[in-house]
Amino acid sequence: MTRGPWHVAVLMGGWSAERPVSLSSGEGVAKALESRGHTVTRIDMDRNVAARLAETRADVIFNALHGVPGEDGTVQGMMDLMGLTYTHSGLATSVIAIDKQLTKQALVPHGIPMPGGQIVESESLFTADPLPRPYVLKPVNEGSSVGVAIVTAEGNYGNPIARGSVGPWQDFPELLAEPYIRGRELTTAVLGDEALLVTELRPKSGFYDFDAKYTDGMTEHVCPADLPPEITEACKAIALRAHQLLGCKGASRADFRWDDTQGLEGLFLLEVNTQPGMTPLSLVPEQAAKLGIDYATLVETIVEEALNRAQGPDKAGNGDG
Repeated sequence: MTRGPWHVAVLMGGWSAERPVSLSSGEGVAKALESRGHTVTRIDMDRNVAARLAETRADVIFNALHGVPGEDGTVQGMMDLMGLTYTHSGLATSVIAIDKQLTKQALVPHGIPMPGGQIVESESLFTADPLPRPYVLKPVNEGSSVGVAIVTAEGNYGNPIARGSVGPWQDFPELLAEPYIRGRELTTAVLGDEALLVTELRPKSGFYDFDAKYTDGMTEHVCPADLPPEITEACKAIALRAHQLLGCKGASRADFRWDDTQGLEGLFLLEVNTQPGMTPLSLVPEQAAKLGIDYATLVETIVEEALNRAQGPDKAGNGDG
């Protein structure tokens, strides 16, 4: 597949909690493609998205949606039924990867280190803790640290958690409870079949939550991270293996916690993001740039991979094999 010019529909926005991030990602992608001479149609997803995609008749859809329903397989299934070519992962991969518990079930049997945990009814939290403190509560199928709470012995949620305290238990009927892993926040991008670099994320205060991710100046990015070589290589190997086991396409990003007092035994994969952000503060473009891949080239590489895949044996949508 030659590099165009292509007609690309950039699908962005939607109605998840990550809508502002998606709009920023999508606009960045659109401008980058236009700078390289491609035709771009911007589509802010609404309930008429199928009709709008059909009318556009683009060569490929750049899926810049984040969260539900753009990252959980819903939109992927719709585009598969329509016979459209789109970037990033397909239906089955998206369904599994956005669900943190399903991701564990898919990866842990293959030796990928992930924290233990259990699904709990939010109502039960007001009676007793599901795990010894400190522990983490998070929605099962949200990204960007939406709705994450760290419950500590000295925290202000109460013991047991007070019904009136602000937290994800007010918005989600079920949550995933995991042991809290002390230490450092690391992330590794995968592009195609190559793990890029490892970035350490150092929030200026608190932990790496939604605001820390997307507010300029709230988090220091150390890229490449200053780590022992065996930890760097382990992050890259685990990120690539998880990308392959889940059947990810295009770009993905693996997020880790590392207890640096425990060596390799302290490294845990938290989740795999199948549609990582493409905003000015996003980690995949940052890692690519460190390796000499500018933003526009990164976007073109993701689009080209989708177009090449559509010409291969897997022609019905993106597939997941």
